[in-house]
Amino acid sequence: MFTGIVQGTAELIAIRRSEAFQTHTLRFPQTWLEGLAPGASVAHNGCCLTVTAIAEDLVSFDLMQETLRVTNLGRLQPGDRVNIERAARFGDEIGGHQMSGHIICTAQVIAVNESANNHNLRFCLPAAFAHYLFSKGYIGIDGISLTIGTVDEATFDVNLIPETLARTNIGARRVGDLVNIEIDPQTQAIVDTVARILARKSD
Repeated sequence: MFTGIVQGTAELIAIRRSEAFQTHTLRFPQTWLEGLAPGASVAHNGCCLTVTAIAEDLVSFDLMQETLRVTNLGRLQPGDRVNIERAARFGDEIGGHQMSGHIICTAQVIAVNESANNHNLRFCLPAAFAHYLFSKGYIGIDGISLTIGTVDEATFDVNLIPETLARTNIGARRVGDLVNIEIDPQTQAIVDTVARILARKSD
């Protein structure tokens, strides 16, 4: 489980590619390595991955074909920075919202609006997922727990505070970029349950 409170960004050092499979190696700061071992879960841009190897401050992760298909991780290149969150532990404060690390789709950045005191991004989701969008609802964007602002069918926006911009990679997002999306699990469960009940009643 994750909370959507990103600890910071890590640099992607190397990618080893093979058919429908990749291994990513990132450099972690020393403070993130405490207690980390092969088999641990770490969220990369919100996607839950398993540690496969640790060599000093270099940590490796395997990405399967489905992960590469559904997320933006297959688009990364060495030198890119990735939002990182280690798995929550029992007793940790949940400052964001409960997240699973299971990416449902990607969304495209369609507008970036910056002013002296505000940074606003607007996204477009695939139409099939638009029914999960609610103003003031929670959403995970590249692993960041955020509150949805305005919603217009399959498009929505978020407003970003300076701390989020400083701690994550979202401030570097530009029009056309793809971000990983995780729908709030409670929202998804409620919407899907109501849809099934209504479908049965209409039979």
